[in-house]
Amino acid sequence: MKQGCIHLLGASGSGTTTLGRALAERLAVRFHDTDAFYWRATNPPFCEKRDGPERCRLLRAALSESESWVLSVSLCSWGHELVPDFTTVVFVELDPALRMTRLRKREIRRYGVERLQTGGDLQAQHVAFIAWAAKYEEPHSVGRSRAVHEQWLEELPDNCQVLRVNSERSVAELVHFVTGQVRGKNELRRRLGRS
Repeated sequence: MKQGCIHLLGASGSGTTTLGRALAERLAVRFHDTDAFYWRATNPPFCEKRDGPERCRLLRAALSESESWVLSVSLCSWGHELVPDFTTVVFVELDPALRMTRLRKREIRRYGVERLQTGGDLQAQHVAFIAWAAKYEEPHSVGRSRAVHEQWLEELPDNCQVLRVNSERSVAELVHFVTGQVRGKNELRRRLGRS
């Protein structure tokens, strides 16, 4: 059964990539992360952005390789042409304090304490990233923010299913909930004779 095309978004550290990978595995579909298209491969990573048209071209080519897929991480500011492909959008929320704790732990796992602490080669990049991520809830924050995401969700087409989940729940629980909702929608569409 076709599962559709699922896009997950939320604040950095909310768990969109973790949940996206788990959903793709459960649904047996391809998984993609927009960061792989937004950023050029550099060492250290996340230093050099691709321009908008190149991101869209590369992402569109990757998504076209399969009928159904799961795509994580926000593309609100640059991926408008892909919105008609989404059958379900999942907004992943998490308490800001818990989210920032998870982010700091993730940074340490990725790079090690020595590179992030004072004098480390990634210290300035780390401090700037954490400051950026902490601004997500601020109402007038520019770029990736709750306000931008909420507005984007409001503007989605009526035929796009929107789900909200809180990632304080286990990944297994969230996968069960989302897959149940997606399958339920597909069954309703089948009964109504829609593609």
